[in-house]
Amino acid sequence: MKKLFSVLLLAALPMLSFAAVHGGPELESVDIDVSDKAAMQDGARTFANYCMGCHSAKFQRYERVADDLGIPHEMMLDKLVFTGAKIGDHMNIGMQSNDAKAWFGAAPPDLTLVARVRGTDWLYGYLRSFYEDPARPWGVNNKVFPNVGMPNVLVGLQGRQVVGCKQVQVVEDGKKQFDPLTGAPLTHEACDQLTIVPKTGSLTEEQFDEKIKNLVTFLAYSANPVKLQHQRIGTYVLLYLAFFFVFAYLLKREYWKDIH
Repeated sequence: MKKLFSVLLLAALPMLSFAAVHGGPELESVDIDVSDKAAMQDGARTFANYCMGCHSAKFQRYERVADDLGIPHEMMLDKLVFTGAKIGDHMNIGMQSNDAKAWFGAAPPDLTLVARVRGTDWLYGYLRSFYEDPARPWGVNNKVFPNVGMPNVLVGLQGRQVVGCKQVQVVEDGKKQFDPLTGAPLTHEACDQLTIVPKTGSLTEEQFDEKIKNLVTFLAYSANPVKLQHQRIGTYVLLYLAFFFVFAYLLKREYWKDIH
């Protein structure tokens, strides 16, 4: 019995670790389309300009990204490569891990596979949830990842985000509530909400959300560059199996027709 319990516990460990990683506030679902090359191009530009100062994508190559996203090699080198790397090099950064550990306390992680580890909904929520917190070393905190040791590098785009009061829709038992007569949403004032200080960012809230969605789309592509190819091959396999099943069934019926 003890041996069986140990086996079951070991089997449950991956699920427990997944729950720990993905625990926290409820995340907004985001629709990611890795076939949208325009979105991934914009996301790659944001990644190169705002993320690659600290985070590498060392399991990707500039050439592969350029070819997959339809970016000419000359433009890739001119607009998205700032380390003097060649087109066939991996997407490494100039920062040394020892320096990063001394400056930040820990070396910033590589982001090639972050969309697989965290999930796209988590990334989308995390990148939009930085807010001002003078008690933190970098002056910011995060709703999705409390006490994160990372500055808000996108504050110039988003603007200063603070915790404040605003009207939010009433939710009971996981369902949004509406007035039974008018159909209007029922709201109440909540004072733990993230709000943007007006005119402190270069983008509107809608534009910033779209920018983050594009960045997450690029990270989703980076984590699995052959996803579309896998889906296409999977479709062919299913069609082949469906076609083969017809002949297999007819053959089975022919073999068994005289057996009662």
